[in-house]
Amino acid sequence: MSHPAPLPADATLADAGEFGLIAELTRLFTSDENVLVGPGDDAAVVRVRHGHVVVSTDLMVEGRHFRRDWASAEDVGHRAAAQNLSDVNAMGGVATHLTIGLAAPPDLPAQWALDFARGFAAECAAVGASVVGGDVTRADQVVIAVTVIGRCEQAPVLRSGAHPGDVLALTGRQGWAAGGLAVLGRGFRSPRVLVEAYRRPEPPYAAGKIAAQAGATALIDISDGLMAEARHIAEASEVAIDVDTSAFEVPEPLQAVGAALGADPMAFILGGGDDHALLATFPDSAAVPDGWTVVGHVREGSGVTVDGSEYDGPTGWTHF
Repeated sequence: MSHPAPLPADATLADAGEFGLIAELTRLFTSDENVLVGPGDDAAVVRVRHGHVVVSTDLMVEGRHFRRDWASAEDVGHRAAAQNLSDVNAMGGVATHLTIGLAAPPDLPAQWALDFARGFAAECAAVGASVVGGDVTRADQVVIAVTVIGRCEQAPVLRSGAHPGDVLALTGRQGWAAGGLAVLGRGFRSPRVLVEAYRRPEPPYAAGKIAAQAGATALIDISDGLMAEARHIAEASEVAIDVDTSAFEVPEPLQAVGAALGADPMAFILGGGDDHALLATFPDSAAVPDGWTVVGHVREGSGVTVDGSEYDGPTGWTHF
């Protein structure tokens, strides 16, 4: 069976054509033993041996969620995968399979799509997940749609299980990506560690399952902002949450950016998203696993406060 020749380095999507691009992309993704039918048919067929199946879908739109002059194609691939893998992590599960939809202008370099796929595949490899299919089409801008499938070996941990008396805990970097975005928005590229945190988040992939096994009562990943996600838990659980800022250590890079921009670095921590840290509630401090930090408490009532008072700073990203 003959195979099409590799694409020239300067080929565009129009040069590659739909099926030529699909053939090139398919070569970049590997499958595991649970993929019964992978890319190339009308639908993939995967096997889940035990537990609950969890599914999530996310979108990334050029100019809204990423800019090609701020991040490489591989960076965008890592980010697109990370935000979906993190959604399964936030249920106490592990991602197993993903599909990708890519809409793009015909003059987009084909190499951009291939580099994106490499970054995406590399991020998936961090949790052992496989890309099993997808679609490509023409559009005026780059739009990426990802669906992730995963499994929970125990009951999934929802946002709605927090109770008065629980503690609020955090694991993972928080505020770093927001600091990097603020730097890029001012036309700078340093501190580099923050810019890289924005370009390639480092979600605590193992922590969701650990939290579930430790008895977490509610769990969510911080994609839009810590205050926004705390509010989601409070509303879903019909409780009040108070965040304690004294529990946070403000890293030196965030302090430096705050000083340079005349901003309170705590605003990056409370309002920043895209690090995909995890926020959870546990019955008490003794139940909090290693690697988590207690950052607040759950009480009766409604709403979210900071240090016992109403908070008027940025709470996180909203799409509309």
